[in-house]
Amino acid sequence: MWNEPRKLWFNGHRLRVGEVEVVIDPVPMSDAVVAALSASPPALCIVTNRDHQRAAAQVRDRFGARVLVPRGDAAQLDLAYDDVIDDGDVVADELRVVGVAGAKTPGEVAVHWPARRLIVLGDAALGRPPGALSMLPADKLPDLVSARAGVARLAELGVEIVLVGDGDDLLGAGSAALAALAPGPARAPGASGVPGC
Repeated sequence: MWNEPRKLWFNGHRLRVGEVEVVIDPVPMSDAVVAALSASPPALCIVTNRDHQRAAAQVRDRFGARVLVPRGDAAQLDLAYDDVIDDGDVVADELRVVGVAGAKTPGEVAVHWPARRLIVLGDAALGRPPGALSMLPADKLPDLVSARAGVARLAELGVEIVLVGDGDDLLGAGSAALAALAPGPARAPGASGVPGC
């Protein structure tokens, strides 16, 4: 879903893990998307942080999907959910939940699929500019250096593909792009160039 004020895509993702359909941070859905999901309805809906509730309630109501939310953000959610997830949990036998230290919200998680060398991020990093990753503006983070360190640690997972909640997905060299966000020389506040995220 294109967000004109912020000039970037807001993304939801669908993964088929064995026989289980999983959606992550679903965005409001068109009739065509609802029809496509109806052919093989999602059983699970993962929300990566309190700001990515998005269309999770619609997925739960329409398809009966179980909604999983980060333990650290659960109290701040305005969403009926079925269970909480936390760092180290495994979902659908293959997806590993990874806590992201220093992120925008205290419960921020990423979803790592080791077999596919893939990770799904919520607000941990943006897919901008195309082909690279960037951080949220400094004023959206509790501490930019800690947030950069938290994202850079994800590079150790050896991923190729980074699917992002906001911006353009990165389909190669994922760990290198994550490592590039490691703390370094001081940057001006808001230097990510992404207004208002």
